Formats: sequence, C-alpha cells, structure tokens
Amino acid sequence: MLSVRKLEAGYDSARVLFGVDLDIGAGEVVTLMGRNGMGKTTMVKAIMGLLRPGAGSVSFARQELAGAPPHRVAKAGIGLVPEGRQIFPTLSVEENLVATAASRFGRPRWTLKDVYALFPRLRERRGHLGSQLSGGEQQMLAIGRALMTNPKLLILDEATEGLAPIARNEIWAVLTLLKREGQAILLIDKNLDAMMRIADRHTILEKGCVVWNGTSAALAADAAVRERYLAV
Repeated sequence: MLSVRKLEAGYDSARVLFGVDLDIGAGEVVTLMGRNGMGKTTMVKAIMGLLRPGAGSVSFARQELAGAPPHRVAKAGIGLVPEGRQIFPTLSVEENLVATAASRFGRPRWTLKDVYALFPRLRERRGHLGSQLSGGEQQMLAIGRALMTNPKLLILDEATEGLAPIARNEIWAVLTLLKREGQAILLIDKNLDAMMRIADRHTILEKGCVVWNGTSAALAADAAVRERYLAV
C-alpha cells in the first residue's frame, strides 16, 4: 500500500532524513520509533506533502506522491492525526467532523453515526467548540476527523502524548478495534508496550536513518536494541 524509498528531507540546509525506506501493507499496523529529534515527525510531514522531500519516492496505492501537495495526498487516501491535534477550536465537534468528510467508494465507511458510535463522548459534546474539550476529547475528535476522510491509511503522530491514563487507554482500545477491522495504520507514540501489543512491525529511526526493522516478538527479544535506540 505505502512504499517509501530512499527518502531524504529536511529544513533549509539542515537534512533530517537520510535515505529512509518504509513499507506498509493493506491492513497492517506499523510503528515509527526512535527518541526525540530522530526524524519521525519529519517523515510524516514528507509523506503527507507538508514538507517537500529532497530526494526519494513515496508511492501509495500505485500513485507517486513525493512532492505532491497535502490535498492530493489526502485525496489519495491518507488520513493524518497530527502531533498537537490541530482541531479547529472555534468550530463545534460536529462541524470539525463534517469539515473533512469524504466519500471514496460509494457509501463511506465512516459517517457521523459511525464516529459517534466509536466515540460516544463526542456525540454527547457534539455542540461544544473544539476549544472547550479536554485533551483526551480533542484527540478523539482529531481521530474522528481523520476517519471522516475515509482513509485507506491512517497516520497518527504522537497518538496519546500528554493524555490522562483513562484517555490513553480509550485511544489504544479504539486503535485495537480499527486494526481488527483491517484499517492500515502508521503509528508514532512513546508507549512501547502498547505499540508492541498492537503493531505487526516496527521501524526504528536514529539520526534520520533506519537502524532496525522487525516484529514485536523480535523487538521484545532484543533488549540491546531497545536500550540503545529507545532508551528502555
């Protein structure tokens, strides 16, 4: 589904990514790991068209998207839950959701009814402004908004950062459900245990390079890799 090859990207003259490869198949959950400043968010921005790559390719569903504008990437079927959530603070919950709604294949998989079933708290607060929600509710809204684009691939940058434990647990439960339903996901987070439970494969970045790829079982068995690259 997603094939990234030899991707290079950075900011002005400062290169951050050095020839990164990444693959995600249909229905797979893949994580992007690494300590802060190793290039994870830069990778997401380059995939989403928010940052123009200096070199390399981003192929998604047989379309080349490297250097394409964000609206074309979204139209191709990639939905983003960005770091910091970035919901519309002056729009209501329902307006936030409707603003991004898109149907790609006849009847959309995700409608308001579906999102409200996934996040009952959003239904209860559908008339509240985005700025009136708690951090956990805002993250639910950010996920719901991305799902309303009916994505083939869902990318979450810092899925549960800064959330209270109850909200974090709810987000992980939702991601587990989405995986069970066959949603392809690229996931960034700091909760190693939760990511190892949900993901099929993991990619670790160190100073903008891929230094490790493998399954949860392989990562669990390699304490040296976890200590060296993830500091756990």
